[in-house]
Amino acid sequence: MIILLKADVDPESSAINQLVTEAAKYPGVRAEKLVIQGATRRLVEVHLIGPTSTVPMEAFAGHAVVERVVRVSERYRTIGRHKGQAPSFAFEHNGIAFSQDSFHIFAGLCAVDSKESVEETMRALRDVGITTTRMGAYKPRTSPYDFQGHGASCLPYVFELAGKYGIKVISMEVMHEAHIQQVKTALAQAGQPTTVMLQVGTRNAQNFELLKAIGAERMPVLYKRGMGITLEESLNACEYIASCGNRDIVFCLRGMKTSFSEPHRNFVDFAHVPVVKRQTRLPVCVDPSHSVGRRDHTVDGLQDIHHVTAQGVIAGANMVLVDVHPYPEKALCDGPQALPLQDLEHFVADVEIVRRAYKERIGLAQAHAKAAS
Repeated sequence: MIILLKADVDPESSAINQLVTEAAKYPGVRAEKLVIQGATRRLVEVHLIGPTSTVPMEAFAGHAVVERVVRVSERYRTIGRHKGQAPSFAFEHNGIAFSQDSFHIFAGLCAVDSKESVEETMRALRDVGITTTRMGAYKPRTSPYDFQGHGASCLPYVFELAGKYGIKVISMEVMHEAHIQQVKTALAQAGQPTTVMLQVGTRNAQNFELLKAIGAERMPVLYKRGMGITLEESLNACEYIASCGNRDIVFCLRGMKTSFSEPHRNFVDFAHVPVVKRQTRLPVCVDPSHSVGRRDHTVDGLQDIHHVTAQGVIAGANMVLVDVHPYPEKALCDGPQALPLQDLEHFVADVEIVRRAYKERIGLAQAHAKAAS
């Protein structure tokens, strides 16, 4: 059961303590307070955990600070929408707001290969007005002989250049709890010039000990759907993170591994964007680079990556994760799918067109609903 409190209720108010006391009257039930700090408002929820099926909603609905009481109806207790009754999670890190209404492009290096590549990429991002990026320091690879990232050694110059070029949030994959500590240490030593969004890669989608460790942090999280597991299994993995205290999660669709994906690298699953937004409270990201895996052009002059990106954005994606590189032919990881920097402005402009179309579709749907009521 989730008790949603009215806007801007003080998390330390005596009224919340009264709700906790009321919950303690029911055997086996405990209360957990959740504070959600959005970009413009703060929300407080009280989650009742345990055998709540016999707990009457009326026992809490009458309190002056309570907006409404939601009986949990889905497996995803924390991240679930619960038949649309629970509001989406909205959070802010380093001035960048994330929600099911926001939109950001995280363009950058799949794997950091040199300081020069990082600087050229961040300069290009600044020139097109982007303040978010992806930078891979730790890279899991299929072959043990492939480049697996520079690790902690590249973090000092990545964070230094982020500060220089105004990059506010960097999505960076971590594969071990030690990587989280290395990132935090490097950020502190650099003077916190930016913020890192901890990225859970598809190969670690069900690494539950890593998920628990990330859940204990107060850093934003980008969780990539497992390439060969069901959507439900991936959402339950996000519930692991959220149940440990960290609800600042973005769910990323990155394509599924299947024999039916050819000629793309993975089978594009971006039709699940509205499904995830309907079932959960999480913002949704799409990763066209790892879905398509190549820079093929179609007969209309656009690349498959542009078309696939558009499919995700027109469906309501809140974030796009895309690989770019100054010299894709020299990239040490996933060069064939990386857009050259000279294509970045075109890509951003194309995405802006599709995002405007999505907003127009929402307006049309609202007008239709109003006319039908």
